[in-house]
This record gives sequence, structure tokens and C-alpha cells, in this order.
Amino acid sequence: MVDVLIFTDALVTSSILTLLTIGLTLTYLTTKVPNFAHGTFATVGIYVGLVTSRILGLNIYYGMLPGFLLGGLVAVIQYIAFLRPMTKRNASTTTLMVATIAFDILLIAILNIFADYIQIGFHIESRYFLSAKSDFSIFGMRGIILVAPILVIAVVVSLFFLLNKTKFGIAMRATIENPPLAGTIGINTDLVYVLSWFIAGGLAGMAGSITTLWYIGNTNVGSDVFLISIFAAAVVGGIYNIYGAVIGGFVIGVTQSVIIRQLAGTVGAWIIPYQPLIPLIAMVVTLLIAPSGITGINAKALWKKLRRKTVAR
Repeated sequence: MVDVLIFTDALVTSSILTLLTIGLTLTYLTTKVPNFAHGTFATVGIYVGLVTSRILGLNIYYGMLPGFLLGGLVAVIQYIAFLRPMTKRNASTTTLMVATIAFDILLIAILNIFADYIQIGFHIESRYFLSAKSDFSIFGMRGIILVAPILVIAVVVSLFFLLNKTKFGIAMRATIENPPLAGTIGINTDLVYVLSWFIAGGLAGMAGSITTLWYIGNTNVGSDVFLISIFAAAVVGGIYNIYGAVIGGFVIGVTQSVIIRQLAGTVGAWIIPYQPLIPLIAMVVTLLIAPSGITGINAKALWKKLRRKTVAR
């Protein structure tokens, strides 16, 4: 039973984390800004799920589409209202990064106001809540265990076709590689940036809308719980590669789930609050050994180097 719990927790955690990491990587590739508000985009989705299930009385999975749309809208507002004007004024990366932190603080404040409104107006618990009772069951298995990984597969396949088989995907790749050159050949780079941020925020909002089926929801979940793991997954997988986000998401997700459950069973539950140390350690080790992440490793060169050392011995 314990092994099954570890497996299911690792699967759900990794799937949700992967969806969030893909979005962070997408925004970084296009605008080169580490977005510290990205985790709170997921919190927006969490409250969309709460409204869907407890106020509208619908199945919580119906909140995935509005979660995607609202998360994408919030991300676009951040880009258009804050980052784009500052970029045009030649703001440094550090300044833009601080701006994302400021936007995150503003967004959390708005979410707290909304949470108070829900609790007072509808008499619904809007902090530290869980929506597990809203889930469905198949052969005794909770729906989120199936939906989360299927969602990751669908998103990765969709992004593959979007980036490789559509004109927009070609324009996005050109913009990522060389924005000035892409602009000279007629590509609307600003539109590419806007749509990229919409997709990134949408994926976070969609992931957040079903998060409380597995994790406790609160206004600070995205910034206090998810953000460290998102950045760690992006770094471990390779922040310059969207598919690296998938690898990093599952590496960090599985590592967190397995290690913390094993430690909790060995030394006690007091170790659980220290879970954020795991992705931090993974991020530091990756930056020291492979700064470009797993997808940035030259496997052939590494293999040749290992062979030379073996022969030398």
C-alpha cells in the first residue's frame, strides 16, 4: 500500500509540476525574464476550481477551461501592463525580475480579497481547503491520478505540433532564436510574446484548477509551495528547452515525493515542512555540474570523455 501511495503521489505531483514548468520555460524562452509570479497563476486556477465546484455546483474538472483562460489573461496583463513597457525603456533583466515579484505581491493581495469575499458572501471555506470529494473514481482509483498525466501528454503533443507544424510555431521559434531578425522578415514578435504568455499562464491556471484534488489550496500556495519546485524543474531539465521542462518536472516531482515520504516514514512527519530543500539542493547541484540542465548535456562528448578516462586507467 505504501508503495502505491508513493507512486500515485509522485505521478500526480510530477504531472502538475510539469504543466507549470512548461509555462515558465515558455515565457523565459521568449522574453528572457524569470517570472516569479508564475506560481501564483496556478493559484488563480485554484480559485477558479473552487468557484466551479462549490459555488456553481459543477464538477471541478469543468474549471480547467476557465482556469486556462483566466490564467492566460492574467499572464497577458502582466506582460502588456508591466513587462512590455519596461522592456521598451531598456529595463535590465534584474529590474524586470523585481517587477514580476511586485506583480506577484499584487496578485496575492487580490486573491486574498477574493477569498475573503467568498468566505463572507457564500459561507464557503476559502483557505486551506481540499476538493478531494469533488473527484470521480474509476475502479477504486481517484480520477486525478489518471487525468493529470493524460493532461501532460496532451499538452506536450499539442505543443509539439504547434511549434513544428504551424506558422505560429515557426514564428515563435524564429522569435526565440533571433527577435530582431524575425521582426525584419515580417514576424509580429510582440504578438508572439503575447500569445506565448497567454499559453504559459493558461497552462498554470489549468493545472491549478485541479490541484486541490490532491493538495490543500490557499492564496499563497503558488508562491510558497510551487515556485521553488517550478524553478528547480526548469533548471534541472534545461530552461532553454520546453521538452526539458517535462524531464525536469518529473525528475523533481518524483524526487520530492519519494524522498520526503521515505524520510517521513523513517524519522517522522516533522521532516515534511523541509520538503522545499529537496528541489533547492537539486537546483544547486545541477547548476554546479550541468548549468544548461539535462537537455544541455552533450551525451556523445561525455561518453567519449568517460571512455578516455577508463582507457587511461
